[in-house]
This record gives sequence, C-alpha cells and structure tokens, in this order.
Amino acid sequence: MSAQATNHQIEVLVNGVDTSRPGKILVMLFAEAGFPKAHDKALQINRYDSDRSEFSVVFDNAPTQFAIKVLHDEDEDGKVSKNWTGLIPKEGLGFSNGAKITFKAPSFSSARLDAVDTPFPHEITILYP
Repeated sequence: MSAQATNHQIEVLVNGVDTSRPGKILVMLFAEAGFPKAHDKALQINRYDSDRSEFSVVFDNAPTQFAIKVLHDEDEDGKVSKNWTGLIPKEGLGFSNGAKITFKAPSFSSARLDAVDTPFPHEITILYP
C-alpha cells in the first residue's frame, strides 16, 4: 500500500468554538498539496453550524499522511479573512498536531498526522485573535 493510500477512517474532536460568533465551522482534510491555503485542493471539507463549543468529525478514506485545518468562517466566504494589516487572520483557526501560525501559515510537516500511528480522536482547538 502506498503512503498516500486512502482507506483510513479518522476522528477529530474540534473544541474551543466561540458560539457567540456567527458563521460556519469548516473542517478540512488535506494531503500535502494545497495545505493550508488552497481550500479548493482539500480532499474533503465538512461544514458545521457554530452553535456548539465542541464536536466530533469523522473522515472516511483519509490518506495515510494528512493534515487538518479548522476555520471559523464568520462571513461564510470560504476564505480566511484578515485584519487591517492584510496578514493576520481575524477569524478563528486551528490545525492538526498543534501547528501554529507564526509570521506565516503552518507547514504541512508541522501539521502532519499519520493515520496509522496517531491515536484518535485527535483534538484540535480553535484559537481566535
């Protein structure tokens, strides 16, 4: 089986949702291509209302190596809105493996999980600016 075979079921526990904010929670499954900015290259995007502070997400057919991005898309435009600087996100974000935004988006290698070696459910906390 190749490293990118897609027959794994993974579970992610998303928490830290600010239920006072409008919009949708987007939970995105990525292989390396496109992570984390090219949402159109996500293998799957699940959308949820922002009315619960935590919830569980299950992805079927995940590749062996993958990364997860969670976006609280308050304006429901499908993109990460930025503050006045044009650099810093103004919507909540979370990444697998505890990857953080520094002066740039996290790399795939910093957010990468392995469907065989990672204990599931994997927890991702949304952080807000």
